[in-house]
This record gives sequence, structure tokens and C-alpha cells, in this order.
Amino acid sequence: MPRSSWKGYLKLSLVSCAVALYNASSSSERVSFNTLNRKTGNRLKQNMVDSVSGEPVDTADRVKGYQVAKGQYVMVEDTEIEALKIESTRTIEIETFVPAAEIDEIYLDSPYYLAPDDKVAEEAFAVIREAMTRKKMVGIGRIVLARRERMLMLQPRDKGMLATTLRYPYEVRQGGEVFDEISDVKLPGEMLDIAQEIINRMSGHFEPDSFADRYEEAVVAMLRAKQQGQTFSVPEPSQPANVVNIMDALKKSLEAAGGEGAVRRPRAPSKPSKAGDAEAAGAPAAKEAARKPVAKKPAARKAARG
Repeated sequence: MPRSSWKGYLKLSLVSCAVALYNASSSSERVSFNTLNRKTGNRLKQNMVDSVSGEPVDTADRVKGYQVAKGQYVMVEDTEIEALKIESTRTIEIETFVPAAEIDEIYLDSPYYLAPDDKVAEEAFAVIREAMTRKKMVGIGRIVLARRERMLMLQPRDKGMLATTLRYPYEVRQGGEVFDEISDVKLPGEMLDIAQEIINRMSGHFEPDSFADRYEEAVVAMLRAKQQGQTFSVPEPSQPANVVNIMDALKKSLEAAGGEGAVRRPRAPSKPSKAGDAEAAGAPAAKEAARKPVAKKPAARKAARG
């Protein structure tokens, strides 16, 4: 069982239960490096030093400060921060429920797993989880993590819940800051047809097990080679450039995706003239009738048997 990063209570109106929060992602498996002295090979340690005197400062003399003017700070003790306990420090109170589709993905931050903290809490936890499942809604609440209150999205996942911290509006930059400078482009229909066909032929299913961290693999291979006293080199990757002839590039991409040539756009059926409307309308029925065997009349069947 992994170690929980937070423990408290999940509360829905008057229903509450003990819960524990667990990290749903981890970077501990990544290769990490230490900083060494090139001459001795010894590991370096970082010291906190006074920016004016340059002298090291003991841990007991370190204190947090908020800059109110250049070179002027308000000192804040850890005990003062700890005293700022609000309800969400130990309670996740669900404030509202919303359709998951309404939450813009740009607000999603860090994922956690939420589970009952003991057997007594399982029934109340299950009631909240199953009610959200049936209503197809997610819950929005608050939680204090690392001394900061964060908004939290709760959604059913297996026997537990996925709890995702949400960014505040002031943490999200609006896309207009970047996208407003993009020109409106009128695209030829044939280009879009080919691009859509490429997407069709390259479509599959989301399979995260197939993801490979190629940079991590290269780092591990380099370290193994250095341990064995071998040289290690990676081919210089080619740098893509802006495509000059987009249509040619699309057609070549289509062939690479398993196609032959461009995609032909289906022609719209031609409209029959008024004089031939009745004939054209009856043509399909006539063809269908021609394909069906003609049933013999009763008298004809008797004559055939006789």
C-alpha cells in the first residue's frame, strides 16, 4: 500500500467519511543526477548564504519573508502560517456538481487517488461515488495541499475516486494572447480531404503501455556505456522545416499511411429533369422488382404439376 500524502474527511452536506489522498503520478523512476566537483569527484552541498555578507546562515536563523518594497521584507514565521488553518485543511467539502465535459482541460493540474481511510468510511464513500456515477457528474471541492488551498475535481474511478487539483483563473493564461496573431486561412477542400484520410488511416486507440520515453532510454544507454568504458553517441536528429508545397507533402504522407494517390471527393448525385422525375423515381423500384423471382399463379402451379 503506498503512503498517503494527505488524510482528512470527505463531506457531502451532512454525510462525511474519513479519506486518504495518494499521488497518482510519480517521477521517482526517472534518472536523476547529482552535482559533483570535477576535480575530486565528490558530491557538492548547497549552503544558504547571506546575500550581503556572503556568510552561511544556520537553519535556526532562516525565516520566510515577503517583499513589500525593494530590499524590504515582512518576516513570517512557520508557526504563523500553521495557524492559518481553514476548513479545507482537513476536510474536502463538495460544494457543487457539474458535468465533466464543462471543465476545460487547461484547468486540470495534478492527479491524485482518493480512497476510504478505514472500513467504517467505505459505505458513505461508496454512496457518494455511486451517486456521481449514476448522475454522470463530477464534484468540485477544496483542499489544502502544501499550505495552499486548491480547488479539487472528484470523479468516480473503479472502487475509488480520481481527485484532480484545478488551477485558479489567475494561473491560466488566455489563448488569445497567443492565437490572436494567427491569420484566418481559407483551405482548399482537396487538402482537407487528404488530411482527413491520413487521420483515418493513422487512427487507433489510446494505449499508454505503448508509450516509450526515448530520452530516458538514451540516458540509461549512455550511462551503461560509460560504466563499461565505452563511447556512446546518438545520431543528430533531422530538423523539420516549413513545407513549401503542402499538397505534395499531403499526398506523400497519404502514401506513407498506406494509401495510393489522392482521395477523390464523392460527386453529388445529379438532379433529374422535371420530365424524367417520375421515370427516375421509379427506376430503383423497377430494378429491385427485376431482381425478384416472379411468383407463379395458383393455376399455373397446378398446370405445371399436372
